[in-house]
Parts: sequence; structure tokens; C-alpha cells
Amino acid sequence: MLKEFKAFIARGNVLDLAVAVIIGAAFGRIVTSLTEDVLMPVIGKIFGGLDFSSYFLTLGPVPAALRGSTDYAALKKAGVPLLGYGEFITQAVNFLIVAFIIFLIVRSVNKLMPKPEVAAPVEPADVTLLREIRDELKGRPRV
Repeated sequence: MLKEFKAFIARGNVLDLAVAVIIGAAFGRIVTSLTEDVLMPVIGKIFGGLDFSSYFLTLGPVPAALRGSTDYAALKKAGVPLLGYGEFITQAVNFLIVAFIIFLIVRSVNKLMPKPEVAAPVEPADVTLLREIRDELKGRPRV
């Protein structure tokens, strides 16, 4: 069983997948930072100081110490049931950014990759033979 496991791990596609997962996780952190630290503040500024992280609905009782608080993280940490639609908006923007960047990468790679040469379809031997017979009969004089 150990030999089978080594053979499985040593296959190229498994190693490629592992590298892709690690790079994807690091890329995800970069995109999260881009969204939370760069894009969302700009979007908030455009829409009049809007801070999406403070948009939520409380679905249960709020402790007395946190009454009137708009700190989503503190309320969540206190165990208050929240519907954090502002956080959802942030994550949706994250997703759109990642999807667009992946689209651009795939598009660029497809343009860089050489197009495979398409060979002319090989005609079956019987069709070739019939074509030769037809041409030969056309060349004969009619009786």
C-alpha cells in the first residue's frame, strides 16, 4: 500500500494540484487584502462614506455592553446571531475580482500557446479508389 501511495503522490498531476492549491491560497489572501483595504474603501467613499462591513441585521438579543454597537466583529465574537449582508457584498466583490483575474490569465495563456496544426482529414481508401475510377471513366470516349 505504501508503494501505491508513493506512486500516486509522485504523479505529475497530483503535484501540480498541490502547487495550485498553495498558490491559490496565497492569491486569495492578496485578493482579500485588495478588496478590504483598497477597493471597498474607495467604493465606500464614492457612495458617501459607506462601510460595507458595518451592514448587518441582528437576529437575536444583543448583550447590554454591546447595545447600539456597529462593530460587526465584536458582535459576532460575542455570539450575537447576525445577518452580515455587508460582509456578503465584500465576499462577492472578492469573488468577482478572482474570477476576472483568472479569466485574464487563461485568456493570456491561450493567446501565447501555439495553435495546434490541424492536419487535413485523411480520405478513406475506398473513397479515393472510387474517385479514381470516376475520373478514369470520365476520360474514356463514349460509345
